[in-house]
Amino acid sequence: MEKVNVYGIDGSEKEKITLPGVFNITIRPDIIQKSFSVLHSNRRTPYGANKDAGTKHATASVGKGKGMSRVPRLTQGGKAALAPCVVGGRRAHPPTSDRIWTEKINLKEKRLAKHSALAATAQKEIVAKRGHKFQDSVTLPIIVEDAFGKLTKTKDVLNSFEKIGIIDDVDRSKNGTHIRAGRGKSRGRRYKTPKSILIISTNEEIKKGSSNISGVDVVSPKNLNIDHLAPGGTSGRLTVITQSALTVLGGKN
Repeated sequence: MEKVNVYGIDGSEKEKITLPGVFNITIRPDIIQKSFSVLHSNRRTPYGANKDAGTKHATASVGKGKGMSRVPRLTQGGKAALAPCVVGGRRAHPPTSDRIWTEKINLKEKRLAKHSALAATAQKEIVAKRGHKFQDSVTLPIIVEDAFGKLTKTKDVLNSFEKIGIIDDVDRSKNGTHIRAGRGKSRGRRYKTPKSILIISTNEEIKKGSSNISGVDVVSPKNLNIDHLAPGGTSGRLTVITQSALTVLGGKN
């Protein structure tokens, strides 16, 4: 495998290193998508309608021979009710709270999906195809010195991104933020923001300096999952990894 640069917070190339063997694994988009679907299925909260909804009416049918449809009608008025085929009637097959949404996945499949998505972060073609913006001279994944994890000011993190050559991806996420289409606008999720850079660091101080940057996520190696590496089930996220975090990732099975 080709060697990659280790960047300083000033964008300089400190040294060249060889990536751990986990980055040489064959990329499996099918396993990545499966693992992502299982993860989100297991996060779903059971929901359902009241089993008596739409049936709490005094209704009766007019019977045959009256020259009108024999749907149930309110005894006080004559408006159709109760039947699923009428306006204001019950739902034919409403969601039930006892439905089981959880899915299972083999442990080896789950591990393969994570390692495969991690390996995809080192492929420029896959990362570019996902829509990320970065300079051609940058080696992927972007390995930075541990001092990067101690940055606590947003301007310092942005300056570091600019000097390394990945600031365009932050701008892409910021410019791509838009109002959600649909009912979610009134349910606390009005805006959708494209994902940009993923920071993997053993030092959590970087969270303070990057929490306000559009589309940026910070995660420790032990909490890394397929949702971070392949948002939406699509692998190839632009990733920044500190040297200490790279050591942890290389030592995991």
